[in-house]
Amino acid sequence: MLLDGKIVAKELKLDLKEKVSKLKRKPHLAVVLVGNDPASETYVNSKKKQTEALGMISTVIHMDESLSQNDLLDIVDKLNNDDTVDGILVQLPLPKHIDASIIIERIDVNKDVDGLHPLNVGYLRNDIPNLIPCTPKGIMTLLKYYEIEISGKNALVIGRSQLVGKPISSLLMKENATVTVAHSKTRNIDQLIANSDIIVVAIGVKEMIKASQLREDQVVIDVGIHRDENGLTGDVEKAAYDKVQYITPVPGGVGPLTIASLLENTYIAYMKREGFM
Repeated sequence: MLLDGKIVAKELKLDLKEKVSKLKRKPHLAVVLVGNDPASETYVNSKKKQTEALGMISTVIHMDESLSQNDLLDIVDKLNNDDTVDGILVQLPLPKHIDASIIIERIDVNKDVDGLHPLNVGYLRNDIPNLIPCTPKGIMTLLKYYEIEISGKNALVIGRSQLVGKPISSLLMKENATVTVAHSKTRNIDQLIANSDIIVVAIGVKEMIKASQLREDQVVIDVGIHRDENGLTGDVEKAAYDKVQYITPVPGGVGPLTIASLLENTYIAYMKREGFM
């Protein structure tokens, strides 16, 4: 069965739109885009449209690729000090001359709607979540929507990135799964896959996981996305769609929930700043 992220995201956004309509001041998301990467521009434009569709305020600050790191820090500082801004997102990747970790650490932890600030990472790992990274948050929303049991299950996370692998591991453990994290140096990956009930694949390698490696009763979350002449594919071979019990398609699985979770984080940041949460 395909886990349809579009349906879940639509319901989440309808709920958010109703909540936002009752607010005296509208939540405000500011996105900073540096350079002219086509994929980033498309993604930022989609965020802006979806933010405004919920009745929220969206500001996009688009700067030239030559922007210095110090000038970008100045922009972040201004947004931190702007009481009308509830959420700040600096679109990644940044140009090579800018250290993304320094920029992320400069963002006000309570406006960090990407959930990547070191304090938010620490809060999550200590089971006191503040703002949770969007893709892992979307994955958990998806699993709960389809009432997929997590407690007591063996979960395998393939990939250890700060964006997905590490935070989804913490979230799955919080729901009482037994979690194993695999990566490019892991040995006996076939055995780990065979022993897992839930598999989250975020390794960034096109169709790395084959249908032949999977069982019929497994739940597979494919976070990867790759574009070629045949369209979009993920980190899991499409032949797996007809084999496993549940799987997220690419496209239409995790992706829609990543943006929906960003909008939810913006609403949460607003509510916390206003003292409602």
